[in-house]
Amino acid sequence: MTHRERVLCTLDHQQPDKMAIDFGAMRSTGINVIAYNRLRAHLGLPFTGTRLYDVFQQLAEPEPDILERFGADVVQLHRHSPSFGVSLDAWRPDTLSDGSPCLVPAGFHPVRNADGSLEVVVNGRVIARRPAGGYWYDSVHHPLADAQTLSDIDHHDFGVIGAEEQAYLQRESQRLYDSTDRAILGEFGGNLLECGQSDFGYGRFMEMLVAERELVEYYLDKLVESHLRNLQIYLDCVQNRIHVIQLGDDLGTQEALQLSPRLYRDLLKPRQEKLFRFIHEHSAIKVFLHSCGAIYDILGDLAEIGLDIINPVQISSPNMTPAKLKKEFGKKLVFWGGGCDTQHILPRADLQEIRKHVEENIAAFAPGGGYVFTQVHNIQQEIDPERIVTLYETAVRCR
Repeated sequence: MTHRERVLCTLDHQQPDKMAIDFGAMRSTGINVIAYNRLRAHLGLPFTGTRLYDVFQQLAEPEPDILERFGADVVQLHRHSPSFGVSLDAWRPDTLSDGSPCLVPAGFHPVRNADGSLEVVVNGRVIARRPAGGYWYDSVHHPLADAQTLSDIDHHDFGVIGAEEQAYLQRESQRLYDSTDRAILGEFGGNLLECGQSDFGYGRFMEMLVAERELVEYYLDKLVESHLRNLQIYLDCVQNRIHVIQLGDDLGTQEALQLSPRLYRDLLKPRQEKLFRFIHEHSAIKVFLHSCGAIYDILGDLAEIGLDIINPVQISSPNMTPAKLKKEFGKKLVFWGGGCDTQHILPRADLQEIRKHVEENIAAFAPGGGYVFTQVHNIQQEIDPERIVTLYETAVRCR
């Protein structure tokens, strides 16, 4: 099978010739740029221009030699401006905090403060801040923080995919489709809960879910209208040149859902269904949802409303063990992730423990198809290259 055929077979819940693997094909299966450079040095690979494509999370774009080394079957179609409105059209050289080289988007120019922190300033306003010694940026601007009325929502700019990004999506989806036999995952977004938390501020929006239902529902309806408009534009641009479309909404915490199942079913489920059904009605593309945390209680709901793929499969959370998930939802959902616990095992266990952990997770998830191997969320800066090599060489050996 080609890489692409392997993934498509997997997504149809059929047994492929060997297990599908993802190394960095979306913004929650990625690798920190410093960890990536260390990995290249460890493997004796030349530095040909590491691209820091996600400046928010500090993620590297994996190069073809790394993809080949780790048997990766998927590549990513980026959004035109995935972080802070900075486009990926042009690049400039930069140096990372460890002294290693990289390329950053040419329009990315954070302001360095006297205390060593970095700030992203747009139109004179600080929108994100990275503390001294920090690994990534935190959003600090919430445009609807003071919103009180429906009129305030009406005046909010929900954003639209413009002509420049449309041309980019058409061009890049065609280039990827023609130049690789790997499956293509297109980043879209489509967040609901997370958009509210970003627009209003986390604390306020969580209170609003209960205390200001009229305002919340009005906002969510406007947000869904915007997502549907943008989905139509996006799908028109990419046609069926991509195979997976990635949406996101972190519905879980480490230990439980962020909101009760009842509140999820009242507020979010019917609106997510509109997005999932729209994609299925207008394309043959599989629907992928990134949703961190302990989300066991709503996995059945997500499958019911048309979700195809769930990520990152946070196996350390309650009721999220691989065997349990595969048994209960393996015929309904594709699990994309869950290959290695990046909080407790990857940074702390010895190499033999990592191998055993990965082997056990693959043995639970992979039989019968419906599984794409990758770790739980991104590989962070402090992870030694030996651990990353152990993780992916074990996956390649067991596939």
